[in-house]
Amino acid sequence: MNCSSPASEQTAARHPWLAVTAVGLATFCVVTTEMLPVGLLTPIAETLDTSSGTAGLMISLPALLAAVFAPLVVLAAGGLDRRWILCGLLGLLVIANVAGALASGIGGMLATRVLVGFCIGGIWAIAAGLAPRLVAPPAIGLATSIIFGGVAAASVLGVPLGALIGEAFGWRWAFGGMAILSALVLGLHWAVIPSLPVAGSMSVRHFGAQLANRHLQTGMVLTLLLVAGHFMAFTFVRPLLLSVSGFDSQWIGGLLFAYGIAGIIGNFLIGMLATRHTQRTLLAIALGLLLTPALFLLVGDSTIGGGATLLFWGLAYGGVSVGLMTWVMKAAAGAVEAATALYVGVFNTGIAMGAWLGGRVVDSLGLTINLWLAGAFAAGAVLITFTPGLWRHTATAEGYTS
Repeated sequence: MNCSSPASEQTAARHPWLAVTAVGLATFCVVTTEMLPVGLLTPIAETLDTSSGTAGLMISLPALLAAVFAPLVVLAAGGLDRRWILCGLLGLLVIANVAGALASGIGGMLATRVLVGFCIGGIWAIAAGLAPRLVAPPAIGLATSIIFGGVAAASVLGVPLGALIGEAFGWRWAFGGMAILSALVLGLHWAVIPSLPVAGSMSVRHFGAQLANRHLQTGMVLTLLLVAGHFMAFTFVRPLLLSVSGFDSQWIGGLLFAYGIAGIIGNFLIGMLATRHTQRTLLAIALGLLLTPALFLLVGDSTIGGGATLLFWGLAYGGVSVGLMTWVMKAAAGAVEAATALYVGVFNTGIAMGAWLGGRVVDSLGLTINLWLAGAFAAGAVLITFTPGLWRHTATAEGYTS
């Protein structure tokens, strides 16, 4: 019995592009909630009386838990309609944001981030592979870019607006605003997402088969290196811009907004190119993320240099999610949901590892050494892209029978 909900089982949707947009808004909400502390790290740390490195756990903890929860949610969901799962996870996201806004200490805040981690793992695992079920085959590439555009849009609107709201009204209002938005997106899902039944339940055996998929293994290693290296540095982008580039705090929201605009451009550029030129686009991303810390070290000690480097950073990282997801769909065309859950797990492991390791390095060795190490991770990804013969594969379906 096929358990992968392949493209051939497209769901009839009265308004397919509205449904795709709703899924994109779900990824926007969950990623904004995940990343919200990035733009608010310093004021949250001060209010909760903790260090910047410890406050960085607000990023690494939910990401690490999402890596565990992603396959578990898919396994536990069994044959349950995916529409119901998405709505339930969005409801939990509302609760998590309300609890975050009311947190009185770092322990309470981290407890709310556990729930966020569950929502991240579940929403990503279900949403990432939905494009083939909502639109016709010729439009899958664009629909995937829109769904992952929610990730880039979280950088454009979510994180910087959170920083601006925090600057103007206090960081608690940023979490409260996300609770309201998540509730609105939940209502939209209820109205426009069609029924999303699956042909059967996923089992541990299906995940084991994908873990043995060599092409998927390559994509997972590349994912870990690119994401961990990025978040080693990006988790501490606020102190980096303040102490290294010399910006005043009121500029942080606008700078992150500009970073996000560059990220959206990168997302759709890669979305258009990755299907036909997967190797080249991922190589370009890896080189961009290698060059970013080098630019900060060379010219980031001024506001002009730091701001320009931040824009380049957004352009380079913006296509990571859709580029890597394109690789996943090619490597496991007949088992997208299982492969996506594994991808989400590795992606969020990279976030957790990068944020945690970056926190330890920043607290003990400083921001400059942290940039060097982030560059080393990207260098490893570049080396993988140059391995002879590594990228030769066919995107054949790998159907499962029970």
